[in-house]
Amino acid sequence: MKIALDGPAGAGKSTVAKAIAKQLDIMYLDTGAMYRTIGLYMDRLGILPQDEKSVEKALASAEFSVKYIAGTQHVFLKDEDVSEKIRENRVSALASAYSALGCVRKYLVKMQQQTAEKQDCILDGRDIGTCVLPDADFKFFLTADSAERARRRAEELKQKGQDFDIDALKKEIEQRDYNDSHRAISPLVRAEDAVLVDSTNLNIEQTVAYIINIIKEGR
Repeated sequence: MKIALDGPAGAGKSTVAKAIAKQLDIMYLDTGAMYRTIGLYMDRLGILPQDEKSVEKALASAEFSVKYIAGTQHVFLKDEDVSEKIRENRVSALASAYSALGCVRKYLVKMQQQTAEKQDCILDGRDIGTCVLPDADFKFFLTADSAERARRRAEELKQKGQDFDIDALKKEIEQRDYNDSHRAISPLVRAEDAVLVDSTNLNIEQTVAYIINIIKEGR
């Protein structure tokens, strides 16, 4: 079984996807973490997203892997676990910039598709239902208004002890929405057969229950 969960930044895709995977006892693959890792890797190398040839060359030698430890996904650059580093707000912008490059998408989409062929899974991202898993058994497009997404992101940063400006977060989210939906390659778009889920006024439990119900009815 393949489940695609798409949506804009800050919609709660990863939290919802993890909960669904746990309830259905299937694998969860956080594709956003993969793009964040590539962004962090290129930034460390000092390669700008405008230099696509250098990005593509660096990808060929990237020692990048995704592993599950005690049921939790961890992302590694060589032997370094960067699972926490890639969640920094700065890396979010890097992920958006590098994910617009064709070479990066090709590299990661192949990895994601190979993983999905091996076992029941749920993948979340921005083009899962349209590009990565167009044949997914279930497709959902999860969203919420930008003010609510900014509030949620602020709460996450607060819990991690990181500084934030709520107005700046809202502007960053709206800018990323624009960038993701207007990029030339695999833009953020709701698949025609995806169920729209607006979680602006729903908590995580309600959102998960709604999606689980649709999946169970369709199995």
